[in-house]
Parts: sequence; C-alpha cells; structure tokens
Amino acid sequence: MARGGRVDKADLCTHMVRHFATSRLALRRADAREFLDELRRLCERKLVEVGQFSVPGVAKLVVETRRARKGRSPVTGQAIVIPARRVVRARIGKKVREAVERPI
Repeated sequence: MARGGRVDKADLCTHMVRHFATSRLALRRADAREFLDELRRLCERKLVEVGQFSVPGVAKLVVETRRARKGRSPVTGQAIVIPARRVVRARIGKKVREAVERPI
C-alpha cells in the first residue's frame, strides 16, 4: 500500500492481481491497469452525457452546477465575481458510509 493510507492505481492493480491469482480468472497487471483506465473513461463519458455515474455499493458521482457568486480576492481584498461552473460531487454508498461511521 501507498504511504499515508492512500491507495493509488498501482496498489489497486496489485490487489486485483493477487485477489484473482487463485481463481480461473487469473489477471495480469496490464489487464488490471486497462480495466481501471476503461472505468475512468466510462465515468468521464457518462458524467458528460448523463450527469451521473454510479459504482454500485461504493459511490454515485453527480454533476452539479454552482451558481456565480461574489467573493473577495485573498491577495488584494478586492470584491470579485466567482463565475458559475460545473462540479462533480460524490455521494457515498450506504454500506461504505456505515462502515466508516460506526461507533468508536
């Protein structure tokens, strides 16, 4: 695993290869990497076309439009207008959320 608890693409590929090593679905690192790349491409395409993408049981990504608003430049203190823009929000799946929110 990567330092600091982060899981990067290489870690995911290694986990997938090890997980499927004993099954008849033996996976190579290149296959795992291609799967993750295709998942990202599919996610991008669906977010642009439909405005949402769901990974069942994990999270649902939703495109939202933030309206223009007034702000202040941190450097000069001058009032500025922050333009409207589209952002991606993640709505975490119930089981994942419950696993994290359980009492300590």
